[in-house]
Amino acid sequence: MVKIRLTRMGAHKRPFYRIIVADSRARRDGPFIEIIGYYDPMKEPSDIKVDAEKAKRWLQVGAQPTDSVKHLFQRAGLGTAE
Repeated sequence: MVKIRLTRMGAHKRPFYRIIVADSRARRDGPFIEIIGYYDPMKEPSDIKVDAEKAKRWLQVGAQPTDSVKHLFQRAGLGTAE
């Protein structure tokens, strides 16, 4: 199964996250298929950038977003991402 999820990047105590498409069996920071955006929680306000076209395409072919990514999609204005 393919998942849309977060992978941690950045320095110690200064994280940011890439929103990626990856096989559900892969490690959190392991191999991925495609990067579709990023999320920086350390900025005020939080910085969320998502390529809506890529996200919708992956959702249409059956990729399952994690709960965290669903919430980020809602905040980014992509609807419920269901």
